[in-house]
Amino acid sequence: MDAGNRNNLALCTSILNKLMSPIRFTATPFTIGSTTILRLPKDASVKLPSRGMSMVEGTINGSGFVIPLEPDGRGSHWFKVEKAMRASAGKPMTLAIELVEQWSEPAVPADIKKGLQTVPQAQKLWKEITPMARWDWIRWIRSTNNPDTRKKRIIVACSKLRSGMRRPCCFNRSMCTEPTVSKNGVLIDPTQD
Repeated sequence: MDAGNRNNLALCTSILNKLMSPIRFTATPFTIGSTTILRLPKDASVKLPSRGMSMVEGTINGSGFVIPLEPDGRGSHWFKVEKAMRASAGKPMTLAIELVEQWSEPAVPADIKKGLQTVPQAQKLWKEITPMARWDWIRWIRSTNNPDTRKKRIIVACSKLRSGMRRPCCFNRSMCTEPTVSKNGVLIDPTQD
């Protein structure tokens, strides 16, 4: 994305944030396997501009955070409750969130880093694309439990980046892509755990 488009995106996000008051809600975290998550109530999630991933800042019981909200595959969002958040916040949790202008950088898994290092043109474009686009590539690659499929997706991603593609195509951004807490792109209910 060139500087002009980045400035336009930042301006649009800034205007949207000014029009949008903080989203306030109360929710109780639950555990799926060994992961503690908090699902936004639908009436809170619907106030976000996208059913896909959104980057927000906010407070949980008064403690600040910046975090990506993952789609749950049902039109709402969720996020992983980190240990530090669990320690400082009781149950239920009271939250206030707002969109952020600048997306945080995703943690790039070692296998993806290694794949990018083997294709210099892909690595070059990876550094040029937006953090949101990097999140999309990582989410697309990780949205499988099959290690062979994951390896194939890394190869395909590097090939597409090398050819100039900035985002994965044919990727449903509203599905849950964290395989440890989802089935078929939908967040697992705690009763299914």
